[in-house]
Amino acid sequence: MPFFNLVAQTTENTVVTEYEPQKRQSSSYQSEHDLEEAFLQMLTEQGYERLTLHKESDLVANLRTQLEKLNHFTFSDNEWNRFFKDTLANQNEGIVEKTRKIQEDNVQVLRRDDGSSKNITLIDKKNIHNNFLQVIHQYEISQAEGARHDNRYDVTVLVNGFPLVHIELKRRGVPIREAFHQIDRYQRDSFWAGCGLYEYVQIFVISNGTNTKYYSNSTRFNAIKEAGSGKGKRTKTSNSFEFTSFWADANNRVITDLVDFTRTFFARHTILNILTKYCIFTSENLLMVMRPYQITATERILNRIEIANNYKKYGSIAGGGYIWHTTGSGKTLTSFKTARLASSLPYIDKVLFVVDRKDLDYQTMKEYDRFEKGAANSNTSTAILKKQLEDETARIIITTIQKLATFIKKNPVHDVYQKHVVIIFDECHRSQFGDMHTAIVKSFQKYHLFGFTGTPIFAANAGASKNPQFRTTEQTFGDQLHTYTIVDAINDKNVLPFRVDYIKTMDSDPDIDDKEVWDIDREKAFMAPKRISLVTKYILEHFNQKTYRNEKSYQFRVLSNIQQVASAANGTVGEVKQERRVNGFNAIFCVASTQMAKLYYQEFKRQMAEDPSKQLRIATIFSYGANEAEADGVLDEENSEDTSQLDQTSRDFLDSAIKDYNEMFHTNYSTDGDRFQNYYKDVSLRMKNKELDLLIVVNMFLTGFDATTLNTLWVDKNLKMHGLIQAFSRTNRILNSIKTFGNIVCFRNLQKRVDAAISLFGDKGAGGVVLLRKFDDYYNGYQDAAGKRHPGYVDLVKELYEKFPVDETGIQGEQNQKDFIALFGAILRMRNLLLSFDDFAEKEKIPERDLQDYLGKYQDLRDEWKKRPVGEKEDISDDVVFEVELIRQIEINIDYILMLVKKYHDTHCEDKEVLITIQKAIDASPELRSKKNLINTFLAGINDVDDVLTKWHQYVTEEREKELEQIIQEEKLKDMETRKFLENAFRDGEVKTTGTELDKILPPVSRFGGTGRAKKKQSVVDQLKRFFERFFGIGGTTFTADKTVQTEEQH
Repeated sequence: MPFFNLVAQTTENTVVTEYEPQKRQSSSYQSEHDLEEAFLQMLTEQGYERLTLHKESDLVANLRTQLEKLNHFTFSDNEWNRFFKDTLANQNEGIVEKTRKIQEDNVQVLRRDDGSSKNITLIDKKNIHNNFLQVIHQYEISQAEGARHDNRYDVTVLVNGFPLVHIELKRRGVPIREAFHQIDRYQRDSFWAGCGLYEYVQIFVISNGTNTKYYSNSTRFNAIKEAGSGKGKRTKTSNSFEFTSFWADANNRVITDLVDFTRTFFARHTILNILTKYCIFTSENLLMVMRPYQITATERILNRIEIANNYKKYGSIAGGGYIWHTTGSGKTLTSFKTARLASSLPYIDKVLFVVDRKDLDYQTMKEYDRFEKGAANSNTSTAILKKQLEDETARIIITTIQKLATFIKKNPVHDVYQKHVVIIFDECHRSQFGDMHTAIVKSFQKYHLFGFTGTPIFAANAGASKNPQFRTTEQTFGDQLHTYTIVDAINDKNVLPFRVDYIKTMDSDPDIDDKEVWDIDREKAFMAPKRISLVTKYILEHFNQKTYRNEKSYQFRVLSNIQQVASAANGTVGEVKQERRVNGFNAIFCVASTQMAKLYYQEFKRQMAEDPSKQLRIATIFSYGANEAEADGVLDEENSEDTSQLDQTSRDFLDSAIKDYNEMFHTNYSTDGDRFQNYYKDVSLRMKNKELDLLIVVNMFLTGFDATTLNTLWVDKNLKMHGLIQAFSRTNRILNSIKTFGNIVCFRNLQKRVDAAISLFGDKGAGGVVLLRKFDDYYNGYQDAAGKRHPGYVDLVKELYEKFPVDETGIQGEQNQKDFIALFGAILRMRNLLLSFDDFAEKEKIPERDLQDYLGKYQDLRDEWKKRPVGEKEDISDDVVFEVELIRQIEINIDYILMLVKKYHDTHCEDKEVLITIQKAIDASPELRSKKNLINTFLAGINDVDDVLTKWHQYVTEEREKELEQIIQEEKLKDMETRKFLENAFRDGEVKTTGTELDKILPPVSRFGGTGRAKKKQSVVDQLKRFFERFFGIGGTTFTADKTVQTEEQH
């Protein structure tokens, strides 16, 4: 029952509550030009000023006029030139610096002609309707202004003259990926050209009329950066597109049509609110645009505070409420943004942002601290918390539930209890029923209490509570203010679906909810040595298949100073990250008790010692004997700071497991106080880094732990309801095109519980969306609930063989090539899904040799499309997306090739069949195509070789040294510095093109002027990249040792 029955409300909501799509007037064909014209017309009707402006000089002149209007001030020509050149279009600044000006430093200082200073506002964040909205289209930038190619952009929205939102349109029926790729091309070719004003764009919108999405400049910027370099060429891959978002109404109904999108997203107050309030510029210099459900939740809380304040309803649950946003949908971002905005309300004295101690990792601390200097300090001690509560200027305080409870206990009377405070719980299901919660609401008098949760407690999953008043989330926090369920998140592609396998481990696998069958003896039977051994064997045999270990690799940013970060006080040591290629994913194994954890850990060690081919990096962590989940399914909290409640046997075992861990990673942890806390942090970071393969836990890490590299959860524990969804959700974070679902493998009959939890936390029909379909559906095809037929793997392969026979040379005609790319891409994605099913091994439809043939064709086309000249042809090719990440999974490595070479050599170089296989294997591998000449030259001369492998390594080393010497001579590079630079590149898996390292290897500046240096740098980068691709992965990573020896010998 809501606490307020409002008749009217005047505040403009950023996200419209319920949107009724417009009825379409016309069904006739609409060209891209017509679509653009209709869009411009709508913006004009919504109050945007339409300008006909196509040249940079006009854009700059308009910017001056708009800033003068906004600031009620007229620049002299000198002042404007100085301000423009030094502040707005500084040649040394790029996307990051310009984004910071819009998001944070929106007031800049002008040095006036008379020596005085004047504040110039770039965008008014306090009164958003003071800002001026204009729209331009077909803006041109040319090669004369420094662009690589002449470009003409579709539609740009100017705010006070700055291009802040850019829209790229395609006609109806053309995939919107084309528009996404077009923007990529502009970034590569021209956004930075001229005075670089287009680097101010914060948000991109792409549409084909029917489908419309938006994304921040960081999504585009990162997509480009990951693919190699800022302004260099990049290959189109599918994984960058995954981070684009749909707009929706407050009921999470997606608004896709351009007409509807324009009426909502481009409403003046909405777009200005998004730009000024609902973007977050993170400590890693990434711009995040909040999603519609996050914005709605934030505004509903701010609204509730305002109304409750007006009605004097604070100090009770009527003044608060809770937000139900599913795990993985960005709750912390939403709750923290809410805290920031609430702290700026004039009548609020303080905002307490309450998190669980184990969620305060380095990254979170860094974010909080950035927004409010020192805000997270209160985490370190109750004394600091007390000091901050007494400090009038500290508006936001981040603290842990535990520290706040200690403060209240120690200070039964304190002035802060009379202050007007907002208390936000970041994960409210953990704290809400304890004495802690009671103490907080008893002590504070003028409070508004809000909770965020991914899994609320309803009557159905409430179980027993000490306090009958505080049973459900609603009874504790008040009204449910907004909902975004797991079904919404999967539909919007913000999290992945699950695939659940149930593995029978006993003859009579009982229903675990049958009380008569399920007793203490049954739990003992589950710990029988034979069963423990069977389950362990199953995991070891299927681990690689489920996690794609040794099968698929991808680029990933890893932390390189884990031990320093884990052992330092929170937030005191900076994280050092670097790009690296990572193989597959990792997993958590959750078990029923500490005793079971011990049995499994020992059994894994025993079986791995017996079979060296099944080696995993395994660890375990628990802190006391919490066994079964509570009756309500809430997982009991284990304390990551304290092991004192463990019995001696468990503690001794844990110490021995930590000793194994110390040997594996050269660390020094134990079960004592701080050292155990640091062990917890170290384990957490190594899981996120994918340095651990398997972590055995009882309850720890099953709630609130996010690691994108985790894709599998093995379960030997009676999970249910809320604890079940929390645990499953560890596996469904989006990472890249290889990770398409979260794997759950249950060694207990949990099916009824899974169905119950999904229908409670999704909706009754959620099963179809949340869980992946069965093997047969993907293999043979299926019809969905709406009657739509989805082809299976068998259908796709049949079509492939019929349309593109394997022995047909080349694929002629542009349309045929596009059809092949689309079909083979679909097959790669489907294989990716099927590979994790046990049944697939027997039923693979494409023989190894054919697969290599098809991959070779696919690669040839990729290389060919890459070389096409920019122009009309590329417009057609924009929607061609190559599944590069997925090709890597079927990687044929150098060892495989050498094995074939050896076979060829052993048949005295007469077996031409082996030679064909070698060529096909090289063509099928993206990594080896760049090494083709190298391998072929070696092949040509191996007739009189005794040991193929030794000769190969010798040959590679000589060739590499010869080519490197040539590059150093030709480009006049510094010898030792270049070798050191390449050594680092071969170690890190990429050639770094940013930072000062590259400059150190170049010859002195005097040899060429300004623009000459940039060209020279690019030429060096291109040469080194080619060299890297040719020799990476073969012949070791040392470049300097041999050289030093040679130099000494010469002396």
